[in-house]
Amino acid sequence: MEQIYNKLVRDNIPNIIEANGEVPIYRKLSDEEYWNYLLLKDTEELEEVRSATSIEERKKELADKLELLIAMVEYNGFTLQEIIDEANMKRQKNGGFKKRLLLEKVIGK
Repeated sequence: MEQIYNKLVRDNIPNIIEANGEVPIYRKLSDEEYWNYLLLKDTEELEEVRSATSIEERKKELADKLELLIAMVEYNGFTLQEIIDEANMKRQKNGGFKKRLLLEKVIGK
């Protein structure tokens, strides 16, 4: 039985597939393809976070999102610390999301 995926997978997935007695067909992506597939994977992972039905499942899906973020950060030549520092500067200027504020509208002067 053949199943088509055409999606970015973690590095050890081909080994796991082989250990299950199946044959993975895969290739290394070009830089441009890799970035595009990271973006597609981000959408996929977000949907998995949304679909999580328990706190434990949500934790696992958020861990997948973090791993993806790390890959995106490294692809762009940054360190995770640089991104954390940038987030901290934005938080100092604009705040975070702790107050759970929903801006409904702004009425002009």
